[in-house]
Amino acid sequence: MSVGMLNLQAQFRTLRDEVMAEITQIFETQSFILGSRGKGLEESMAKLSGMKYGIGVSSGTDALLLSVMALKPKPGDEVITTPYTFFATASSIVRAGARPVFVDVDDQTFNARADLLEAAISPRTRALMPVHLFGQMVDPAKWLAVAKKHNLLIIEDAAQAVGAKFNDTVAGGFGDLNCFSFYPTKNLGGAGDGGMVLANDDALAHDVRINRVHGGKDRYFHDQIGICGRLDEIQAAVLLIKFKYLDQWNHRRRAIAALYNQGLQGTPAITPFEAPGAWHTYHQYVLRVPKRDELMEHLKTKGIGNMIYYPVPLHLQKCFDFLGYKEGSFPVSERLAKETVALPMSSELTDAEVAEVCEAIRGFYGNGGA
Repeated sequence: MSVGMLNLQAQFRTLRDEVMAEITQIFETQSFILGSRGKGLEESMAKLSGMKYGIGVSSGTDALLLSVMALKPKPGDEVITTPYTFFATASSIVRAGARPVFVDVDDQTFNARADLLEAAISPRTRALMPVHLFGQMVDPAKWLAVAKKHNLLIIEDAAQAVGAKFNDTVAGGFGDLNCFSFYPTKNLGGAGDGGMVLANDDALAHDVRINRVHGGKDRYFHDQIGICGRLDEIQAAVLLIKFKYLDQWNHRRRAIAALYNQGLQGTPAITPFEAPGAWHTYHQYVLRVPKRDELMEHLKTKGIGNMIYYPVPLHLQKCFDFLGYKEGSFPVSERLAKETVALPMSSELTDAEVAEVCEAIRGFYGNGGA
């Protein structure tokens, strides 16, 4: 059988009546922007992570951009983050007028190493931006300790980790500004782009809220130069419906990950490591494997979806040449880019499909692929 990376159609079939009724109602009222559904989603997300404010925005990228803008960075100000992540993590820093500074990642969790942060801090450092990669949180206590010692803010990039936990802390629940993406492929995905910023601080929340509407609290009166970054009501409606099922879906993803872990025992594949205290939500299920490219081609011939997240670390992207990093600057990130592959993962994946994927991988290595 063919096994796709995810099955959004199957998910939609279970929600069709609820979703279409809400969308019809929105078109009947013609209330498309900053309405009651958006407010409801903001309240639900804030409650989930234990934050005071939720601010719905147009994408996860804009959530990050608006958060860095709220720092009001001056040229040369720095934000420390990871090179092994999606492009928007670093591009948001540059677009807001600051400079990304990278630290390498742990070779088990793939998250930035908190023990490397202090060596990267300079007099120009304004904030730390941890990324909860693939659905696994960083250890909040370690990042908070560094931030407190050096009087820095924390911007959580929780785009891939909605509902994830580390001990008693939920993703988006410990930073000063905390960013989520609702891109359709996420664990909580909309019918297009969408994002959220969570905050406790009144001033920071106010800044994000007005800057998503061109920097003005009142229409046509602009205190700052913001962006057009609002979350629309159609996205909010879809997300509110899906929000009810988020915990159930995340538990299913964890069950699928356990099936993969069991099914891949005895192969050379290194299955995802879940740190003590972490509650991984498996936005992606990512292996480290020998002969990665050959395995991917083998899976492709079997009709099994697979992807590389991410083939080129950010410090080696051409657009970031000006940062001055070279090959070898972050060896773990570079090695992961060459060794990792993501397998099909969604809450709709069946046990039989998981078994099919595992069988294909075992067959590859059993036939001399190792």
